[in-house]
Amino acid sequence: MDVPVYYSKAEFIETDTGNKVSRRATIAGPQNIILGGKTIISSGAIIRGDLRRTGPGHAVVISLGRYCLVGEGCVMRPPYKTYRGNFNYYPMKIGDYVHIGANTVVEAATIGNHVVIGKNCVIGKFTIIKDCAQVADNTVIPPNTVIPALALFSGSPGRFIEDLPESTQEMVESQTKQYYSRFQPLER
Repeated sequence: MDVPVYYSKAEFIETDTGNKVSRRATIAGPQNIILGGKTIISSGAIIRGDLRRTGPGHAVVISLGRYCLVGEGCVMRPPYKTYRGNFNYYPMKIGDYVHIGANTVVEAATIGNHVVIGKNCVIGKFTIIKDCAQVADNTVIPPNTVIPALALFSGSPGRFIEDLPESTQEMVESQTKQYYSRFQPLER
């Protein structure tokens, strides 16, 4: 049986869709952030939904799918570039069953489903990470990199190391679901 990971009930806010967001996380521009449900945002994480294109109305800046885990001290901010003299932010889309390790900085354009990113990584601007890919701890992925499906990247700069087994999807899905189900409030 899996051992529960207890957290202080006072520290986390649980939404009606089962997202668990630490009160010690910084969620800037929450109206521009979509959490798919059953996603955990850990203490010290910073999600910059306030960095968006100028213009009226709401704009989805960062969307995360279901069963995502954003580790302690992660920084997630949308990628930006200057085009014809205009500075603009671009949206970041993250799929389901994505685990982002502690103290990782993410400025990706797209992260697919069943992706594992280690701790202390830098995911450069406009990176595209395909389904079931993995990034090892302490990896620096240069801007505009495309990481293929079922690939393991490691190093600084991050580069292809090996192909991952076809079973990666099931493994990552069960690991993220187990982590969520083990993540239980400590009743005081």
